[in-house]
Amino acid sequence: MTSTVNTDGGAPHPQQASQDPPLLSHRKILTILSGLMMGMFLGALDMTIVSTAVRTIADDLDGLSIQAWVTTAYLITATIMTPIYGKLSDIYGRKPLYLIAISLFLIGSMACTLATSMYQLAVFRAVQGLGAGGLMSLAITIIGDIVPARERARYQGYIVAVFGTSSVLGPVFGGMFAGMDAFLGVDGWRWVFLINVPIGIVALFVVAKVLNVPHERQHHRIDWWGAVSLATAVIPLLLVAEQGRDWGWTSTGALICYVVAVGGIALFIQVERAMGDAALLPLRLFRNPTFSVAIAAGMLVGVAMFGTMTLIPQYLQIVQGFSPTEAGLLTLPMMGGIMVATTITGRFTSATGRYKLAPVIGTLLISLGALLLAQIEWNSPVWQPMVYMGVIGMGLGGCMQTLVIAVQNAGPRSDMGVSTASATFFRQIGGTLGVAVFLSILFSTLTANVRAAFTELGLPAAAASAGDRDIMVDSSFLKTIPIEQAKPFLIGFTDSINTVFYVAAAVAFVASVVVMTMREIPLPEVRRQ
Repeated sequence: MTSTVNTDGGAPHPQQASQDPPLLSHRKILTILSGLMMGMFLGALDMTIVSTAVRTIADDLDGLSIQAWVTTAYLITATIMTPIYGKLSDIYGRKPLYLIAISLFLIGSMACTLATSMYQLAVFRAVQGLGAGGLMSLAITIIGDIVPARERARYQGYIVAVFGTSSVLGPVFGGMFAGMDAFLGVDGWRWVFLINVPIGIVALFVVAKVLNVPHERQHHRIDWWGAVSLATAVIPLLLVAEQGRDWGWTSTGALICYVVAVGGIALFIQVERAMGDAALLPLRLFRNPTFSVAIAAGMLVGVAMFGTMTLIPQYLQIVQGFSPTEAGLLTLPMMGGIMVATTITGRFTSATGRYKLAPVIGTLLISLGALLLAQIEWNSPVWQPMVYMGVIGMGLGGCMQTLVIAVQNAGPRSDMGVSTASATFFRQIGGTLGVAVFLSILFSTLTANVRAAFTELGLPAAAASAGDRDIMVDSSFLKTIPIEQAKPFLIGFTDSINTVFYVAAAVAFVASVVVMTMREIPLPEVRRQ
């Protein structure tokens, strides 16, 4: 039997004990985790494998100019569905919703293998996203259902292992399939999506068989208007984040997105206020200071995390000249750092019931790692960025899942699904905005930095102007010219990358300040009889 601490910091109420998760054996938890990890692996692998192969796919389907929509469509549906899955799972239970999420993802994956144009592929990727929105958040929620809060950190390493494995296998498989003309009579790139089918089928059977956690249905109305207003707010934001650099941040299309998003946010707040406890994201949760601070910190961590994880491969491929597969393997130190820090953090949290120190140190380590990456040069030995990635990985391992535990612990167990989904949702929003802002900074400073490098090396300005146009569109020419001619481009690109890492360091430092203000609610000790 366990006891639960009130969110207001007071003594635990006896009646809350019945809301604690059932005390399952370690073996039973691992059995359930096996199914959850397959579902999470589907979503995590898809993110890396598609990004590696998308250029080949776009060339084959004659849609290079619209390849961004393949990512944007998936991102929009996955992000919007995350809080919807959280709320519906609180009402109807985790198992049916998780099975629906896997099924939708499988249907979308099979449809993607049949796409004959980039527009079709974008639509089918949107179907994939409908399922992907539940794969991650529901799995983390289910862990919260079956594991007491104090022991929950012990199992986060399994989740990190999924991300670590997918980050390595994604670029390897993506590069391998993209490089094949055909395999077993099917175009090589189509296996990028087809590989999801056997994994998803196994995940369906395992989850259907082993995930039998009792659920007490909540009799709430479904907040459909909240879902509509949330989509109205989020879709324009994601569109402008993904397409704003091409459109222009002050273009007519971007301005329309800003206006619609603001109107959607205002409408969403009004609807949620009217819906009360039945709201998609109940506003009362945000009145809890621990919940609000953890959400804000998680969003900032998302900005720094996804931004740096996008730019590090850019540096390794464009400046250092590694292939996508090699660049994926070179990020292993980051995954190693995450796994080590997660293990240490989990043991500390389980032993003490304290979790605030981990994200404070973690965000500071992310800031330090980004500062170190800001010092790299175009010809730095590869061990330097690898070591610095390890520092960032240690930071991420200290704060990613710990902040989720803080969110879960801040509210009642009846809100476990919506609380966890909120943490995932806002981290995804932060990550999307982070990538958009960081890439915008990168490319907006690139031209000036390349020209400055030409000037510093005493080369003619005309060569710089021609080169700017080339590198902004396609950087592959850098591998075909002598190093003396490529050097100013590599220097300019590295200088722009350095600027972005300085910004990432500042964001991570702000996140550490935010976490320091969080009021910690100690995790209750687990007492077994």
